[in-house]
Amino acid sequence: MPKPTPTRAETEILKLNMDRSSKSNSNSTEFAHSATATSATATAPWGNNKESPNNEDDSNEDDGDTATPAKVTDPLAPRLTNNERVLVVSVTERPRETWGQKAEFLLAVIGFAVDLGNVWRFPYICYQNGGGAFLVPYCVFLIFGGLPLFYMELALGQFHRCGCISIWKRICPALKGVGYAICLIDIYMGMYYNTIIGWAVYYLFASFTSKLPWTSCDNPWNTQNCMPVTNENFTELATSPAKEFFERQVLESYKSNGLDFMGPVKPTLALCVFGVFVLVYFSLWKGVRSAGKVVWVTALAPYVVLIILLVRGVSLPGADEGIKYYLTPEWHKLKNSKVWIDAASQIFFSLGPGFGTLLALSSYNKFNNNCYRDALITSSINCLTSFLAGFVIFSVLGYMAFVQKTSIDKVGLEGPGLVFIVYPEAIATMSGSVFWSIIFFLMLITLGLDSTFGGLEAMITALCDEYPRVIGRRRELFVLLLLAFIFLCALPTMTYGGVVLVNFLNVYGPGLAILFVVFVEAAGVFWFYGVDRFSDDVEQMLGSRPGLFWRICWTYISPVFLLTIFIFSILGYKEMLGEEFYYPPWSTQVGWAVTCSSVMCIPMYMIYKFFFASKGNCKQRLQETFKPDESCGSVVPGQQGTSV
Repeated sequence: MPKPTPTRAETEILKLNMDRSSKSNSNSTEFAHSATATSATATAPWGNNKESPNNEDDSNEDDGDTATPAKVTDPLAPRLTNNERVLVVSVTERPRETWGQKAEFLLAVIGFAVDLGNVWRFPYICYQNGGGAFLVPYCVFLIFGGLPLFYMELALGQFHRCGCISIWKRICPALKGVGYAICLIDIYMGMYYNTIIGWAVYYLFASFTSKLPWTSCDNPWNTQNCMPVTNENFTELATSPAKEFFERQVLESYKSNGLDFMGPVKPTLALCVFGVFVLVYFSLWKGVRSAGKVVWVTALAPYVVLIILLVRGVSLPGADEGIKYYLTPEWHKLKNSKVWIDAASQIFFSLGPGFGTLLALSSYNKFNNNCYRDALITSSINCLTSFLAGFVIFSVLGYMAFVQKTSIDKVGLEGPGLVFIVYPEAIATMSGSVFWSIIFFLMLITLGLDSTFGGLEAMITALCDEYPRVIGRRRELFVLLLLAFIFLCALPTMTYGGVVLVNFLNVYGPGLAILFVVFVEAAGVFWFYGVDRFSDDVEQMLGSRPGLFWRICWTYISPVFLLTIFIFSILGYKEMLGEEFYYPPWSTQVGWAVTCSSVMCIPMYMIYKFFFASKGNCKQRLQETFKPDESCGSVVPGQQGTSV
């Protein structure tokens, strides 16, 4: 970056110090010699590879031809002639990597926000809570809760240009534990989320056949209760071929006893998950250089497939009834508080603030990038994708209800059962079922990969920024070791009882802890760092200060929004677990221990910072603990101390 032109006295001292270093270390002789230039046309190697501005001339022409150098009493001080000048070498940190194109950043954010939950959770939550009426609380919480937090994380990452650990030195050092908590949550998420993608990979390979294996009941894994859904005698006591394929062939969960006895690792499933980790590694090992290329496929492919499936779905018989069931508003349900809580939870987990991903991805933006516009675009696309996925899912559910001659509420399932049982079941009855199966599971894989890219990149960026010498310089090796560690930790989810553990980790890993962590993050930024100071940062980037609406949301509405979701989630954690699986009594204690393992990072670091990393009396320690560290320097381009 451009530096101010040094005075003659400063130039003398700098050259003196360089000559001293050349006498004390013979290896630096060549460097010291290069620091003295006799050519009046030489230019300085300005930081970030930028040329020196025209108005910053190093020459001493203004001092006059008869100017004499300032007197220095040290006998080793060199004497400068009239035409002699010093080349000032600016030693700064290596410039932070940036996205190759603006579109790469947008696709990465959209890919992270649009995940499997947009396909399997939003449609179910929507029709369960009043259909079209559910969109009212959904949009309310998007505007007043989700979007302000989404905007906050993009702005924080872009301004401070570092991950979720190092950033707290500039905001509130006491809350650095928030960053470590996010890293631990991302590990938990990586342990089970990649396994779900592995299930989709298993289905994808199983689809490359002339006849889909979940079409009939003539397979070795089928039971006597198996019966095609198109059979007129199909009852609730019968099980469909798709259900038995998922439970008895893909998972083989009948060989386990839940968490009490999970059984050995299933090799074929472990191989599929290993393939997912390999894809993730080669997408992340080079940072945004590699991830920026991959997102062109993983972020755009799901939309191509969704549109194709939508066109196919609406052409099926009974699709109109499914769409009516999806959209018909039941306004009386808005009186139920559960509808509003579900809407708040859905918008929060859909946009994904707090996982450190938005902060990490935006930290690779250029300083003056319009993150406000990015927040509006990406969050809107995310919500519209959820709405679009509802049409894709319910057109097929309407078709299945038509085929089975039953009501839609008896066909639909929430969660993995929707995309691994009901939808494959519908695909099996269509003409060209192999093609539809292949593109559907390709869509699921790409949806999942984008999200796991984001979660892991958040942790990788945070640790590389916090430990640049140990980890940052060895990113490729670190990513390899990290993914190997997560894969080994994830092996229990690939056992015969792994599906129970996947649901267990989904609730107790990130499900509950992330709500508290994000609340503390918001409190640290809006209440300790201050909305006014944060607004000043945004103004330096964008040239305009955030409006009154955003400042009110950040100060009051967003923290209350998070605290409300957290309280109701704690009260209803059993409902989050569901009734599909049995959880032994001991698992509850283990689950809360998993939740607390990440949450406790916050108070533990506060204690460490106050008692062991601060000096002085109690007041001085408190000030050092909660006041932003001024020694970090400025992050604004053109100001001294910046590393951008």
